[in-house]
Amino acid sequence: MARLSIVEKLILALVLIILIVGYILFYTNVAQFESYVQEDGIVEWLTVLGLVLGCIVSIKRFFVLRKRRSAWFLIVTIGLALMLFFAAGEEISWGQRIFHIKSSEFFKERNSQGETNLHNLVVDGVKLNKLIFSIGLTIAMGIYLLVFPVLYRYHAGTKRFIDRSGIPLPKAYQVISMLLVFIITSLLPHEKKAEMLEAGIALLFFLIIRYPGNLTVFDPSIQLPKTT
Repeated sequence: MARLSIVEKLILALVLIILIVGYILFYTNVAQFESYVQEDGIVEWLTVLGLVLGCIVSIKRFFVLRKRRSAWFLIVTIGLALMLFFAAGEEISWGQRIFHIKSSEFFKERNSQGETNLHNLVVDGVKLNKLIFSIGLTIAMGIYLLVFPVLYRYHAGTKRFIDRSGIPLPKAYQVISMLLVFIITSLLPHEKKAEMLEAGIALLFFLIIRYPGNLTVFDPSIQLPKTT
């Protein structure tokens, strides 16, 4: 396995620190733990950091590769950037609390926290956060982390599709790290443990985007076929 870069080591260390601090605070001072994982707290901003970094990398790749890759490759790349931008905006309710913006009547009535964001909307008594952003995202991440790497290695057609689509492929250490974060946070008996999970996943997802297993696909000096 190739040696990890300084950035990779720093992000892994940061994720570990998030978990260790969370456990120490929970078992020594629950009030401080709840402050640690509260809205606009340090853990939430670390989640935003991971999402924004991934967004920046994707935008940079789009412009660097705009004349070197197919339209589909570029659509997926900029689509990933937009998805991460949206997720970061949702995480901080689009700056509502920062700029002290009041929610409209629509969000006051339909948002479980009365905030201006979509993931806390309640439709017919069902929270979108649980249905789409929890269950749906968990299934999607499971396929992406566990199925894609196997198919990429053993199925030539899948490998071609992933590479020509510009999908960053997770490395083994990144997959293992994601699974460990999920297991470790799930053992913490507090509902706000999800904030630590989100921060860990966001930061590790940035590593996948910046240092994927198929990094050569994003090398502008390598020309790929423009057909999918």
